[in-house]
Amino acid sequence: MIRILLADDHEMVRIGVSAYLQAQADMEVVGEAADGKEAVEMALRLRPDIVLMDMVMPGMNGAEATAEIVRQWPEAKIMVVTSFIDDDKVVPALEAGAVSYILKTSKAARVAASIRETVTGTPVLEPEVMNKMMKRMRHGRVPHEELTEREMEILLLLAKGYSNQEIADELYIALKTVKTHVSNLLAKLDVHDRTQAVIYAFEHRLIAPGES
Repeated sequence: MIRILLADDHEMVRIGVSAYLQAQADMEVVGEAADGKEAVEMALRLRPDIVLMDMVMPGMNGAEATAEIVRQWPEAKIMVVTSFIDDDKVVPALEAGAVSYILKTSKAARVAASIRETVTGTPVLEPEVMNKMMKRMRHGRVPHEELTEREMEILLLLAKGYSNQEIADELYIALKTVKTHVSNLLAKLDVHDRTQAVIYAFEHRLIAPGES
C-alpha cells in the first residue's frame, strides 16, 4: 500500500484528490496539510511513501517545505503537483529535492501512475520541465566523459528508472557499492540528485526517450 501525504492550501483540491486516490486499491492518504509548515511537520511525523506538494501555499511555500523535509529526511520522495510551470517555481522545487513535477491539469489516472513511478524510483517530469532543466545544463563541457565504465553503466540504469537495489541486482554488486558509484557520478556530472542525472542522460542522448 502506497502511503500518501497531500499538501495543498485549497480544501476542495485536497478533498477531490484524496477521494480519487483512496479509491485506488494500492493507495492510502494518511494525511492532508494546508500549508508548507504543516506539510513539513506531518511528513516527518508520518513518514509517508510520497508527499504530493503544491508550490504556492501561505507562509512556507512548496519549495521551502520540500527543502526542509529533505534536509531532515533525505530519503523522502516528493512529487510536485502544481498549476505553475514558471522557472521560479520549477527550478527551486527540483533543486530543493523534489523527485517529480507534474501539473494539476494532468488527468487523474496520470497523477496516480506518476505516484507509482515516483515511489519506485522513476522521476516523472512534465515535458516543459524537462526542457527548462535541459537549457540550464552547462554547454561545451562533456562531464560524462569523466565517468568510469561502471559509473556510465549505472547512469544509464538510473535513466531507465532502476532503484539502487535493482542496479545492485542487475550488476551483481553490493548495494553500498552502488550508492558510492551514484554519489561519485553525481559529483562528476555536477548535478544535485538522481532526477537531474536523468535529465543529463536524456540531454546528451545517452539513452533514447523510448528506452526509459
